[in-house]
Amino acid sequence: MIESAGAVTDRHVEATGDERSVVGLYDRYLAARIRLSDASVPSRVALVTTEHDLLEQGAYGTLSSFLRWAFEIGTEEVLIYVSVIDEAVIPTLRTALSDLDSPRPIAIRSPGADAAAEAPVQVSIGLGGRQEFAAAVRRIAADAACGRLDPEEIDETEIERRLVFQSPPDLVIKTGAERLSDFLIWQSVYSELYFTDVNWRDFRRRDFLRAVRAFQERKRRFGR
Repeated sequence: MIESAGAVTDRHVEATGDERSVVGLYDRYLAARIRLSDASVPSRVALVTTEHDLLEQGAYGTLSSFLRWAFEIGTEEVLIYVSVIDEAVIPTLRTALSDLDSPRPIAIRSPGADAAAEAPVQVSIGLGGRQEFAAAVRRIAADAACGRLDPEEIDETEIERRLVFQSPPDLVIKTGAERLSDFLIWQSVYSELYFTDVNWRDFRRRDFLRAVRAFQERKRRFGR
């Protein structure tokens, strides 16, 4: 299911003392609604960003905060996809993301990777879903050709076992526009999609909490 969240007027409020108090109160209200809800929080959250998002001042600080917000509400895994146009920037992004202040261990993968990302925080830098899926199919075909794998045994589980990112996200958050890349094209088929027109440079805890609250209010159908 897809939901879009519009910009809200309080995003650009000047940070006076009284206004900061109101903002903090609203954040606590949203957090309480999530905590007291009978609905579960997303166990796995994916965030779709771009290389340009990470060029904004404070972008990595916001990313660190995003991870803390997610784990604070009970999320078990966070997947971060950085869409890349110029692959020359991948080493720079990899270095910066390796140094990210994260509350949990990070596994980073980029184009050409085939080892599964097994960490609470998983980061894809420019490794699109079509590329990931094609590589998995090639490995299956090679094993079948040399007799290590019976073609009759190839099923969804076998395909998922060959993917770099093996955990299907419950919630996918996209900031800035209603457009997704090909990230996790296999894994996200039953994910809840949440679009917000809030750009990454303006993304705050309340925006994350709104996404989680919207997730709780949905009835997941898993293709049925």
